[in-house]
Amino acid sequence: MNTLRILGARLASRLRLSLMAAAVATSQQAHASDALGMSPEPVGRARASDPGAASAPAATSAGTLKRARFGASIPSDEARQLADWILASNNNRRLPFLIVDKKQAVVYAFHADGLLQGMAPVLLGSAVGDDSVPRIGQRKLSAIRPDERTTPAGRFVAALDRNLHGAEILWVDYNAAISLHRVVTSVAKERRAQRLTSPTPLDNRISFGCINVPVEFFDQVIRHAFKGTNGIVYVLPETRPAHEVFGSRKLDERAPLRMIDEG
Repeated sequence: MNTLRILGARLASRLRLSLMAAAVATSQQAHASDALGMSPEPVGRARASDPGAASAPAATSAGTLKRARFGASIPSDEARQLADWILASNNNRRLPFLIVDKKQAVVYAFHADGLLQGMAPVLLGSAVGDDSVPRIGQRKLSAIRPDERTTPAGRFVAALDRNLHGAEILWVDYNAAISLHRVVTSVAKERRAQRLTSPTPLDNRISFGCINVPVEFFDQVIRHAFKGTNGIVYVLPETRPAHEVFGSRKLDERAPLRMIDEG
């Protein structure tokens, strides 16, 4: 099925649905596919409050704020507001960036200048939540309870690497062993490929916390965007407001530039 047609159907359906994240019971065998290797140069979370994370708003020569360009895509209000704030504040530090909208189960990939490179459905951690259990990346998968299988929200410095099996991945949160990678289809009963093509996000909670994307999206968009460079991954929260996680705010085109440097 054509990816754009799938996303169009999914986004149209979401306008009519009240989204509820459903925790999906998964088998221990399936989670072996989420095991990741160690990176020689770990990368990980950098919160917006960290030194250097926030900066002054960026303006064009005409004095207007930079805005993200989603093209024909229809993002959620939260995703659009975050993308605009990222560009206005130069929070991405002129690096390529991703926005993962957990409520919508969609990822948006942007060039450093805010032009959309592509979008795709995603599979996420089976548990609802925005934080990882401390030191969870050091634990065996068999010791991780279903309620601990979250995809953490936040701002992460990300880079391409390989896991213990030699598969290419994008490290998102190294300490929590969270990565973005091609969808794993080795366990037929999980129906991960089918979950990606379903018209709603209600069945997209299946992993230990890693972010699964379509193979073609990883190969054609992620690899190209992060080849030879780090980038930033923003994972929108699902249990609290985005501004509490990123220090971001909704931009007002009428506001003076000096009023927007709060994130």
